[in-house]
Amino acid sequence: MQEDKKYQVIKNVVDHQGNKKRAALTLGITVRQVNRLLIKYRSKGKAAFVHGNKNRQPVNCLSTEINKQIVTLYQNKYQDCNFRHYTELLGQREHIQVSYASVYSRLLQAGIYPPKLWRKTRKKRAQASYRAKHPRTKAAQVKQAVKHQLALEDAHPRQERCKYFGEEIQMDASSLVWFGKKKAYLHLAIDNATGNLVGAYFDWQETLNGYYHVFKQILENYGIPYRFKTDNRTVFNYETVKTKSEDKDVLTQFGYACRVLGTDLVTTSVSQAKGMIERANQTVQSRLKPELRLAGITTMTQANDYLLKTFVPAFNQKFGQDYHHSRSVFGKTPSKRKINYTLAVLSPRIFDNGSAISYKRKYYRAFKANGDPVCFMKGTKCLVVKALNGQLLTTVDEHVYTLKEVAKNVKTSPEIDPVVKVKHPKKKYVPPMSHPWKWASFIAQQKRAHQQHQYA
Repeated sequence: MQEDKKYQVIKNVVDHQGNKKRAALTLGITVRQVNRLLIKYRSKGKAAFVHGNKNRQPVNCLSTEINKQIVTLYQNKYQDCNFRHYTELLGQREHIQVSYASVYSRLLQAGIYPPKLWRKTRKKRAQASYRAKHPRTKAAQVKQAVKHQLALEDAHPRQERCKYFGEEIQMDASSLVWFGKKKAYLHLAIDNATGNLVGAYFDWQETLNGYYHVFKQILENYGIPYRFKTDNRTVFNYETVKTKSEDKDVLTQFGYACRVLGTDLVTTSVSQAKGMIERANQTVQSRLKPELRLAGITTMTQANDYLLKTFVPAFNQKFGQDYHHSRSVFGKTPSKRKINYTLAVLSPRIFDNGSAISYKRKYYRAFKANGDPVCFMKGTKCLVVKALNGQLLTTVDEHVYTLKEVAKNVKTSPEIDPVVKVKHPKKKYVPPMSHPWKWASFIAQQKRAHQQHQYA
């Protein structure tokens, strides 16, 4: 419209000998600019008023092929990624360097929405859907209806973070079909002050074993934390409100390990009280699952290896803060021996009339440190200690013994099975330098080296 107005004013000046000052005031330009437009009009006519960039594609505009490729890749390969993660994977794996805004707009134009929409976008979609079903409804009524529908969501106020690194570690587990076809549980621990993941471990169930391995990672990499905040699972707190009392302060296995190491354990049934780990679970689910699929990971061992070596460092670098710039309240890292025996599973047992105990459908006997067996009377109570590395011990009257399995059948029969002689490898003979063959080869090699030095 502006270009057409310029054309009409300049044409009127040329055809009817109009006033140049009036034309300048009408167009909001100087008389000098009017003279330039007159020269262009006399030389090119109406084409002089067409902008030079009309129908010209911008330099930073993505080609049609790349736009189609962005949509096709998301539909066929990265369909379970959020848009921000998808933008990063395009640059890392497909070598397509585009901005998040470009990816977002292209996918929205194709009718593809992110897995988790912003509230503003959800509101617009709800309004469009409501208007499609009620075309005669006024705009104010549509807004009121949609506002009433979206008000069902609970608002959670923002909370302040802790001051020191290691002051509060929030832990939780999330279940999902992370890899393969079977559901697994990812145990996570995040520091409240810095937002860094300090522990992560996959297991088939949300059990004590998974949280023990997370605790071990924290102890080995950082030290003893000041406090844990978790949910009210029986791993951390199995007492109900009716059974809680001061004279019945019974600890869980995890609680006992925390008390031995001097770590406070706080449990809560309100998920918003540990909102950081809840939000971290959502972020990890949206990013880790497609990465495991693209990496071809199908086993638990591969998943735990990828988790610690690749995903957690990248996650902390992107979303966490550098904990070296924060004051740490982690205690001194305990020895590996103490970690192994502190993060243990304790089970009470009773010796039978064969001086053995039953543990997980197997029989075991007690032995001293020097290898001598120990026999106990029937009914003797003991405590089986399963260390974190799988070693089995038992305690009787404050004495510790090792447990060895009593096999149902012996492995070999000394009377029937032939005796297998152990073949020891022969020692390789290396002749000394005084040996005539070795000495002659050494002299010949020395002469060749001397000749090559002379030629050089």
